[in-house]
Amino acid sequence: MSCPEVKHQKLSTPIRISLFLLSTATLIFEINLIRIFSVSQFYHFAFMIVSLALFGFGASGTVLSIFPNIGRQNPRRSLAYLSLGASFCIIGAYLLTNWIPFDSFSIAWDRRQIGILVLHYIALATPFFFSGTAVGLLLGAYSSIAGQIYAINLIGSAVGCAGALWAPVLFGGEGTVVLSASVAASGSLIVGINPRQWKSIFIAKNFLAGVMLLMGSVYLVTRIVGAATYSFLNLNLSPYKSLSYALQYPDAEIISQDWNPFSRVDVVRSTMIRSLPGLSYRYFNPPPPEDGLFVDGDDLNPIIIPGSDLSFTNFLPSAVVYHLRPNAETLILNSRGGLDVLVAQNEGGGQVTAVEANELIVSAASHIYQNNSVKVVLEGERSYLRRSDDRYDVIIFTLTNTYHPVRSGAYSLMEDYRYTIEAYEDSLERLKPEGIMVITRWLQVPPSEWLRAFVTAVTALEEIGLDPAERIVAYRTYNIGTLLVKVSPFNQDELSHIRKFASERSYDIVFSPDIQPKEVNLYNILLEPIYYAAFSVFTSDTSRENWLSSYPFDVSPTTDNHPFFSHFFKWSQVGQVIAEFGKTWQPFGGAGYFVIIVLLAVAIVMAVVLILLPIFLSQRRVRKKSPFRKSRKRLTIAVFLYFGFIGLGFLLIEIPLFQKYILYLGQPAYSMSVVLFSILFFSGLGSQYSQKISHRASLILLCLISLSMPVILPGIFNITLGFPILGRVAISILSIAPIGFLMGIPFPKGIQLLKGATIDLIPWVWGVNGATSVVSSILAAFLALSFGFNWVIVAGGMFYFGAFTTIKTIKAGQAPQIHQ
Repeated sequence: MSCPEVKHQKLSTPIRISLFLLSTATLIFEINLIRIFSVSQFYHFAFMIVSLALFGFGASGTVLSIFPNIGRQNPRRSLAYLSLGASFCIIGAYLLTNWIPFDSFSIAWDRRQIGILVLHYIALATPFFFSGTAVGLLLGAYSSIAGQIYAINLIGSAVGCAGALWAPVLFGGEGTVVLSASVAASGSLIVGINPRQWKSIFIAKNFLAGVMLLMGSVYLVTRIVGAATYSFLNLNLSPYKSLSYALQYPDAEIISQDWNPFSRVDVVRSTMIRSLPGLSYRYFNPPPPEDGLFVDGDDLNPIIIPGSDLSFTNFLPSAVVYHLRPNAETLILNSRGGLDVLVAQNEGGGQVTAVEANELIVSAASHIYQNNSVKVVLEGERSYLRRSDDRYDVIIFTLTNTYHPVRSGAYSLMEDYRYTIEAYEDSLERLKPEGIMVITRWLQVPPSEWLRAFVTAVTALEEIGLDPAERIVAYRTYNIGTLLVKVSPFNQDELSHIRKFASERSYDIVFSPDIQPKEVNLYNILLEPIYYAAFSVFTSDTSRENWLSSYPFDVSPTTDNHPFFSHFFKWSQVGQVIAEFGKTWQPFGGAGYFVIIVLLAVAIVMAVVLILLPIFLSQRRVRKKSPFRKSRKRLTIAVFLYFGFIGLGFLLIEIPLFQKYILYLGQPAYSMSVVLFSILFFSGLGSQYSQKISHRASLILLCLISLSMPVILPGIFNITLGFPILGRVAISILSIAPIGFLMGIPFPKGIQLLKGATIDLIPWVWGVNGATSVVSSILAAFLALSFGFNWVIVAGGMFYFGAFTTIKTIKAGQAPQIHQ
């Protein structure tokens, strides 16, 4: 049975504009949700947003396949209602998740959190459901011009990516939610109002869209001028965020709060804020007054108040390098609130180059950065290291994160390109012959974070042909550990000075070229000298792979292909995790990994129950006694595999590209916006011109390019990483354009293959594509943590090859379907 189809296969201008605006609004909301979740929860919830969007799109296919006639009689009116529904659901979903927050830490004993997680999943998927239904409905109603519809959807989405990047600067995260709802409402008005009938303005759907647009516009204007806004929209933070803890101080107040394209920066003032990591307990004076700097509501960094007593700087672990290198030319990477800048200035350092990519941070600590001896570079640290030809006496890796127990897994899914083998090698190349690199990390038991920093430093030295045993000194306080790394070997005078410095401040030497067992574990006494033992075993063990594999946590060196510095999970921990589940508030053993597993399970169940099962049940419309029943079954399986494979392949390429370009562009928000814009825009072009391109050739070429990207991209990055940011954005767009163009071809080509089948297969395949994409988005994160980004891209290419193998079966199964 075929479904009603619009006779004249031509889209009217209002429908084109409305679809474009709805697609734009959807992507603004999607990308902004990542910012919202990064602030209100933790970064590892951000990737879930992609799966939420795709779940909504997939569920729309389910509804359209079960009710194939819905909305087909008047697509224009249906589009108006769907755009309005998306507008209201954008606001509603944001309010629900903001007022009923999900508590990931209490999920071990509070089973209600599972229900809240599912509720969030469904609520946040509803705007994407309405948007997906609009696209699916138009694909079914105008099947012969499916490429045009898909192109408008993709190009509108690409514009949404660009808008989402800059909207928070003007409106903040909350305002960007309102902006996306207003854009969707304007799309509803454009397609809903008949310009020849002015009374159509007062039709209920148009009136509601007008009210939404008016209220949204008022709110956005008040945000721009800084006037009071609707307080019920204010973003609520997780109680586990550092900012939430700081605001519990009786006199705490937020003295500034600003958004930019990739962060929210808060500055809190309180007499009780104290953050001087590693300060020796032999410093007996009161600590200086500080403001607290928070990025995305987390990671307290101090801003020392002007005029404070700075004598404390001589009792911080990094001070020793300025004793060894007086008047040192110093490079400080990711300098944040400027504490390391003050140490360099007060301990006899010379010219300081502070690299900080976030202009809001520099502005918040302007009294520190506005000094003649300080040169501020607003740039990502990795790109600066590649771009600069300068050499330094000292390079400081600022400790920007607050302490997190290894068992919390709070940062397991966060990539950090500062602590990879390649980053250390870039830094060593920028050192003068006698220069010193300083790396400070938190201590945990069993050794994990600091141990991984040490393992990575050892590996980096060995890869450039240097002996680490002669070039690393490590010492610890009661809560942090510091590594001093040189290109040349430490001499005896330097080792004696370091030993004296550590003794006077009660720091324990853990590793040095001349260390003796009797001088470890003297001041900050542990039951066993576990750090000394781990460092010594790793540097002396001839079978490091066996040692790393037997260690209880994953502390293997991180690379640009696998930059998850805080991911320590091993599958050997599973038994312990299960045994402790429900008995401790942090059962995850360092594994945000389990967050992925839970979400993957939820995604699979929802995909099967809400999408695939109803779709297959809808196939009962075909007469059971049809002589072509077996043929249809083969066709159904082949079509399912084709659209499932391209759904899996698209996200398995897209998501690791997000991650890879973070290194290149310096910020996750820049990476996601540029990569998404490029893929969607060029996919839109590919879809538009798909009728002129060979189906099989495009899939083979797509597979070959995806297989070659793990080799091509590192070469491009190595050559151009030092370019200015605008140059890197341009190169990013150009490098993604070929694969993006090809990724836009398989879906409309697949729709063309179905012209000989019953028309109701179109919403069905829309649902199949969305369902497999839901799983793919989470699977990509799972595979990246397990095997690295390169293998995820390769897997995506192989799924496209799998789609190629099904084309012949689909074509062969078309003829029997024509008269059913």
